[in-house]
Amino acid sequence: MDHEKIRQAARMIIEAVGEDPSREGMKGTPERIAHLYEEVFCGLKEDPDRVLDTVFTEDYDEIVLVKDIPFFSMCEHHLLPFTGKAHVAYLPSGKIVGISKLARAVDHFARRPQVQERLTNQIADLITKVLEPRGVAVVLEASHTCMTMRGVKKPGSSVTTSAMRGVIRENVATRNEVLGLIYGRSN
Repeated sequence: MDHEKIRQAARMIIEAVGEDPSREGMKGTPERIAHLYEEVFCGLKEDPDRVLDTVFTEDYDEIVLVKDIPFFSMCEHHLLPFTGKAHVAYLPSGKIVGISKLARAVDHFARRPQVQERLTNQIADLITKVLEPRGVAVVLEASHTCMTMRGVKKPGSSVTTSAMRGVIRENVATRNEVLGLIYGRSN
C-alpha cells in the first residue's frame, strides 16, 4: 500500500473541500487517514488460503453455526463504511475448522473495498473450497452509510444477503433449519 500517496490524496481532499490542512485540528489528519486506510484495507494484501489454515478431521455431521459476527467494510462505490453482522454455518463432511477462523474469514474479505453481495459469496466460497462441507450458509445483515447519510438518507435501513451452497441450498428442510438457528425460529 502506498502510504505517502494516500497521505497526499487526503491532503488534497481536505484542500478541495475548502479546509486548511495546516490548521491545528487538521495537521495530522492526512497521516491518520493513511494509517486508517492501511488498517481498513489490510485484507487486500492477505492470502485468503491462509485464513482457514488449521483444519481438523472430525466425525461430526450436524450444523456448525457462528452467529452475530460483527464486521465492517467499505463500499467500493463511495468508500463509505457499511457495518453489520455475519452468520456463518456449514455442514461438515469430515473436516472442521476452529470457530474463530470463521470470524477471520469474514474479516479477511470485509477488509477491502467491497459490495455486500460479493462479500457474502467470497466467504461462502472460501469455506466450500477449504472444508469441502456438505453445505455452507452465509447471511450478512448490514447498514450502509452510503445510503443512510447521503443519497436517499434512510437511517435504520439494512441490507440482508445470503449465499447458500450444497445441501443447504438444495434441501429446503436443511436451509430452513439453518435459518431457524440464525433467527431463532423453530422448525
